[in-house]
Amino acid sequence: MDKNKLFVGNLPWSVNTDSLKEMFAQFGEITDAVVITDRFSGRSKGFGFVTFTNEEDAQKAIAEMHDKEMDGRKIVVNTAKPREERSGGGHGGGFRRDNRRPY
Repeated sequence: MDKNKLFVGNLPWSVNTDSLKEMFAQFGEITDAVVITDRFSGRSKGFGFVTFTNEEDAQKAIAEMHDKEMDGRKIVVNTAKPREERSGGGHGGGFRRDNRRPY
């Protein structure tokens, strides 16, 4: 697990990748920062990731930024966890075995 990569959640909708990187730059050298956006609308999903060059800087950022208030929202900052595998195949509905559509 990469302890240099942080999950940053509950971000204000106004935060973009540049402003996210700027927020965390005070804690050390950042190799990557991204705000996750909806692929169709392009709007922020309210969370992102920041990757530091070393673990110590990442831990400083967690200690200082977790629960910090921004635009009326308390942001969540913690070590990013690997993405869980999703079971594939559609949009959560589809056809049932008895060939009836779920309503």
